[in-house]
Amino acid sequence: MRALLWLHRWTGGIVGILLAIIGLSGTVLLWEDAWIMLPGADEPVMNDPAALGIVIERALEAGPDLSRITFAGEEIGLHQAIYADGGGAYLAQDGTVVERWDGMWERPELWLFDLHHYLFVGDTGKIVTGVLGFLLLGFSITGIILWWRTRKTFHFRLWPARFTRSAIVRHHRDLGVIASPLLIVAAFTGAMMVFPAVAAWLLSPLAGEKAESPLPDDLAVVDARTDWRRVTANAQASYPGAEARRIMLPGEPGAPIAIRYRQSFEWTPNGRSYVWVAPDTAEVVAVEDPATSDTASAITEKFYPIHAAKVGGLVWRTAMTFAGLALVLLGLLSSWSFWFVPKSRG
Repeated sequence: MRALLWLHRWTGGIVGILLAIIGLSGTVLLWEDAWIMLPGADEPVMNDPAALGIVIERALEAGPDLSRITFAGEEIGLHQAIYADGGGAYLAQDGTVVERWDGMWERPELWLFDLHHYLFVGDTGKIVTGVLGFLLLGFSITGIILWWRTRKTFHFRLWPARFTRSAIVRHHRDLGVIASPLLIVAAFTGAMMVFPAVAAWLLSPLAGEKAESPLPDDLAVVDARTDWRRVTANAQASYPGAEARRIMLPGEPGAPIAIRYRQSFEWTPNGRSYVWVAPDTAEVVAVEDPATSDTASAITEKFYPIHAAKVGGLVWRTAMTFAGLALVLLGLLSSWSFWFVPKSRG
C-alpha cells in the first residue's frame, strides 16, 4: 500500500497541472453552444438538401480552398466552414457569411479544442493527452483503493478547509472519491478515442468481419461544373430520414465527395453514416451504413458523445462539468501541495 501511495503522489504531482488544463478546457467546451453568440446561432435547423447546396456554393465563394463544412445542428444554428489554409467561416442557414477568420487564434472554440485534444503541439500532443487519459484512469482507481482505509473520516467539501498539506490531502482524497466514477468514464472514453487500436483490441470479441470496398480514385475533380444541389439531393436519397451533418471535399484528385449523415439511432453528433458522391455527375458511388455494422463499432460510436456530453441532456452535461471542475482542483492542488507546500512538523 505504501508503494501504491508513493506512485500515486509522485505521478500526480508531476502531471497534475496537465490534467487540470485538460479538465478546464474540456469543461468550457461542454458549454460551447451557450457562448457562441453570433447572428443566427439560435435559429431552428432546416435540413433541406437544396438549401445546403446553396450554403456550399456560398462557402466556396468565401474561400475556394474549402476543406469541409459542418452543417447547423441542435447545438448551434450556423454552418461552420473550414478552409485548407487554417481559416474558416460561420454561415447562416440562408448562406450569408456572419463571421470569417484567418486562423485558429481568432476563435476561442477552435484554440480551446486544439488545447484539449493536442495541447497545441499536434499529433505529439494528442498522444500525450491519450497517455494522460490512462493515467487519470489509474489515479481514479488507485485513489478509491487508498481512500478506503480512511473512509470513516470522509467529509465532502468543494474547497480545502485550510491550505496546509494535510488539509489539501484530505480534500483531494474525499473530492476524488466522489468524482472518480465520472472521471473513470471521461478518462476511458478519451483514451479510447486517442488510441483506437486499443479499443479495437478490447472489443475484438464483439467485432465481426468487415469487407471494405475501396473508393474510386479516378473521378473528375471538383470544379465549376459540380452541381452542389444535385450532390446534396442525391446523397440525401441514400438516407431519406437522416440529418446531413458534414461535407468533406476530396483531399486528392480523383477522390469522391464525402457526406456524413446522422440517423436516429446514432449518438455521435455528426453521425457515421457516409455517402460518397462523384463531383461531376453527382452520382452516389459508395455508402457506409452503421446500421449494418457489428457490436464493436456500435460501442465505439458511443465514446465521443459520452465523453463530450452530447447525450444525456442537461443532467449528464452537468455531471461532466462537475467532473471537469473537480479534475481542475485535484490536478492543481495536488501539484501545488506536492512541490510548494512544506510537510507539517509535529
